[in-house]
Amino acid sequence: MAESVFPAVPGQLTSLSNDIAAVAADDAPLPVLGFSAYNDFFVTGNRMRYEKRYFRRRARLNALAAQALLDPDADVSRLADVLWAVCDEHTWALPAHIHYGDRDGWGADQTLDLFAAETAHALAEIVTGLGPRLDPLVSQRVRAEVDRRVLTPLADPRPLAWEGFGNNWESVCAGAAGMAAMLLVPPSDRLSSMLARCGKAMDRFLAGYGDDGGCPEGVDYWVYGFGYFVYYAVMLHEQTGVDLLDDPKVAQIAAFPHKAALGGGAYAPFSDASERPWLPAGLLSRLAERFGTPPPAVIPSFHDDHCYRWAHLARTLAWYRPSSAASTVADSDFLPDLAWVVDRGPDAVFAAKGGHNDEPHNHIDLGAFLLHVRGRTVLADLGAGEYTRSYFSDTRYDHLHPSARAHSIPVVDGELQLPGAARLATVVRHEVLPGGVAFDLDLTAAYEVEGLRRLIRRFRWWRTGRLELTDVVTADRPLPITEVFVSRYAPVVTEAAVRWDDTVTLDVDRPVSLDPLEATDHHGRPDAAYRVLVPVTAPVGESAHTFTFTVR
Repeated sequence: MAESVFPAVPGQLTSLSNDIAAVAADDAPLPVLGFSAYNDFFVTGNRMRYEKRYFRRRARLNALAAQALLDPDADVSRLADVLWAVCDEHTWALPAHIHYGDRDGWGADQTLDLFAAETAHALAEIVTGLGPRLDPLVSQRVRAEVDRRVLTPLADPRPLAWEGFGNNWESVCAGAAGMAAMLLVPPSDRLSSMLARCGKAMDRFLAGYGDDGGCPEGVDYWVYGFGYFVYYAVMLHEQTGVDLLDDPKVAQIAAFPHKAALGGGAYAPFSDASERPWLPAGLLSRLAERFGTPPPAVIPSFHDDHCYRWAHLARTLAWYRPSSAASTVADSDFLPDLAWVVDRGPDAVFAAKGGHNDEPHNHIDLGAFLLHVRGRTVLADLGAGEYTRSYFSDTRYDHLHPSARAHSIPVVDGELQLPGAARLATVVRHEVLPGGVAFDLDLTAAYEVEGLRRLIRRFRWWRTGRLELTDVVTADRPLPITEVFVSRYAPVVTEAAVRWDDTVTLDVDRPVSLDPLEATDHHGRPDAAYRVLVPVTAPVGESAHTFTFTVR
């Protein structure tokens, strides 16, 4: 009897095994990826209707493959049908990414995007792991389609659209395609040239991080980009002896999510991130072994990843190690390259950011902050909105979530912050104080307002639950300023205070107004929020306006 590809599944993964069995037992027809579904994005700009079908197909593929690789005696006939159906797909890329495959003489089926690369890796690993258990016709077809759709574009010397992005695209595309190449291509000049290309992409990916190891795209994209970097690095080391993880910068990147942690599974949702991202248990186990970072704290589920990526599932099955070690984080973390600060008290956490307004998955948010109180983010960053065609276009900031309107930052003389790399926040001061932190940002460059000479935002945070925010304005003429505070909790306003969730109170000495906001979140669900607008006037010269928030 052949041994399982995966080690014995730990008892803590019983629920994951049950999920796999349940999805594998589903014998309903696979969702159809027909023309109308494919064309929907190009007609309406909607991504989700097609992608939900695509991901349900990948879920079935993963469940049947994991079941077969866990059990050497499992029947693989239904898996063979799914593999054949994946080979029938018009393209493995998502419609939203087809334009990245624009090369003379190449069609959509040879678009090497994130999901085409992921599919190639999944199929390569599945047919390699199952070996002679699969019908040779299925195995041969899978290998041929992986080569034609993904490895041939990777071997072609013409530039690929994502080369030079320096973000998750570099590592996911190069990592997944590179792993497929290592699995299916024998040692040869062809394999060497592909791995050299992948190596350059990984160099650019690492260069996209500062020395602090911070991911400007947020924790979700750290999982995506760094996860595939690690998966590729481990396979490369096994096959060649080259160890990409032996790098001090990689160790810093491995620690990033723990520096952005708000506690209880929540993380700072800056950029197109979410407050409660999923961190793959296998990846965290591997990083804990290699770098001493905190091990996984949550028992994984098959449905954690709504995109159903094989690499994450397979590494969780192969690498996950239960740990009784308690996860600990520092009281205060500062990422100087990102200009993020996270400071943790017993009941509340304060986080704020600088940076610039042309970061990957950028939001217009210099000087934005949040207060996370006993498991709830009361003063909020809304994170990612629903991805549509226009969300990634020149009308991006017309969408609520990435816009300046959705962030707790000042409006100066009716003008919002502007996009662009030159619109940056300079860190004037960061100092960990007894019981808190001081964090000052120069936001002047973020605005284009006649008469505004300087705008400094000062945060003073005490871990006992007190935040003082002071905007210091130097002006050549009187400037009306609207201070904005964003929450998903409906505020209660009185003459002297604004209160959110019965936990955070802002003292006020003037009338305020409310601006309700409505949009859809990253998963297309209704997402409501509220802006509290506090008017002040900056006279000629230097003036300071202080707002005090108290956590109860």
